[in-house]
Amino acid sequence: MISSFRNFAKTKFAGLLVFIMIIPFVFWGMGSMFSSGNTNNLAKVNKNNISTQEFIDYLNSTGIPQETIRENLDQNIIEELLSNLISTTILNLEIDDLNLIFSKNSLSQKIKKNKNFLDENGNFQRIKYEKFLLENNQSAPQFEKRLKERELQKNLFDYIGAGTVSPKFLVNKLYEEENKKLEIEFINLKNFYKKEEEFTVDELKNFINENKDKLKIEYLDFNYVIINPKNLGTNEFNQSFFDKIDQIEIDIANNIQFKDIIKKMDIIPIVKTNLKFSNDISEIEKKIFELKQNNIDIFEIGDDYVMYEIQNIYKKEPDINDPQTKNELVRLISQKNKFEYNQKLLKKINEKKFNDNDFLEFGKGYIKKLKLNSIRDNKKFDINSIKVLYSLPINSVTLINDEENNIYLAKVKKFENKKIENQSDKTKTYIDKLNSNIKNDMLKSYDLYLNDKYNVVLNQKTVERVKNFFQ
Repeated sequence: MISSFRNFAKTKFAGLLVFIMIIPFVFWGMGSMFSSGNTNNLAKVNKNNISTQEFIDYLNSTGIPQETIRENLDQNIIEELLSNLISTTILNLEIDDLNLIFSKNSLSQKIKKNKNFLDENGNFQRIKYEKFLLENNQSAPQFEKRLKERELQKNLFDYIGAGTVSPKFLVNKLYEEENKKLEIEFINLKNFYKKEEEFTVDELKNFINENKDKLKIEYLDFNYVIINPKNLGTNEFNQSFFDKIDQIEIDIANNIQFKDIIKKMDIIPIVKTNLKFSNDISEIEKKIFELKQNNIDIFEIGDDYVMYEIQNIYKKEPDINDPQTKNELVRLISQKNKFEYNQKLLKKINEKKFNDNDFLEFGKGYIKKLKLNSIRDNKKFDINSIKVLYSLPINSVTLINDEENNIYLAKVKKFENKKIENQSDKTKTYIDKLNSNIKNDMLKSYDLYLNDKYNVVLNQKTVERVKNFFQ
């Protein structure tokens, strides 16, 4: 339930609210659509109801535009936001249960020590505070309420993780794991893939036959005209020109035929047939492909307007006699070949059918060596691949990749441990890091505890009513 708040729990809280200020958003008229009684409740946490008004207030505080919510209804944005509100409610119930407090004096001191409200001499300036509130459309009670809630949540998480002390041997272990050097041997598999120029016409034909539906290419037949002041006889972008553009849009909306619209303008259309999308077509033609769901439309591009009419959309099997199509097919079949090659090799590794001798024999003349300085050393390979290598025992073999998605066969050769220096700055860094990891584990356990302690029931009908409002 509180997983969405874990990152919040691990941040530094001093002055945090100032840097993530949210401007309120008002849902005009939304509150009146709900009736009173139980149907006005979205959820229940034990005996505590969460009303639609509370949810509206919460949405207001997020600053999420109404249009954004509407566009993401299918991605369950309402449910996600409601889940966050429920999590906040549970945290507040825990704060009350533990009798945690944040006094008015503490709140006042927190604001007066915020560096955004201090002058060059470090003195609190009321005018800076008030200016900040005005710029962010916040009242002082709103700001102070949010700040108090966040401080109380911080106190709750501090309470949960209070007294966390990392043993020295675990600090040393974490440091060694992240900073030990690793020697590896690796082989670039590009030397073993079939070259693109080696694929035959028969192989391409077979590939097309095996993937007929997936490889069909879309073609368009369409006409278009370029409209600008010059060809409309006005010679400049004046009101007369834009009135004519408005009339064209009106004609399109009234289902006037393309040929009848351009007849009024006396412009000869550009005709395109059997055209497929490619980098070689013009920007206008690319835009028409992008807008092809509308049979007729007008759009602006550069200093011109373009009106077009789609006459036909159809798909055809790829033509290997077309050089561009052939190159695309070769690229696809090459990628498929590489994937299958990697898959077979990885299967042998996973089934323990690829040993040291196989590695030496396989990579004869291609084996290279590299020393990684730490688990963060991603100068050569992707950082996730580095983490995989550091997790494997000596003599393990696996496939890894670099940032350009080149694939390599790599072997773990040797680890070289590095001890942490006592009383160094690194010691404190790794103590803090380990403490954070331990607290995170404690929060996971606390999450499970809350799941048992609090029973959450949703009023699905009311949730659907809220969703319907945004549709």
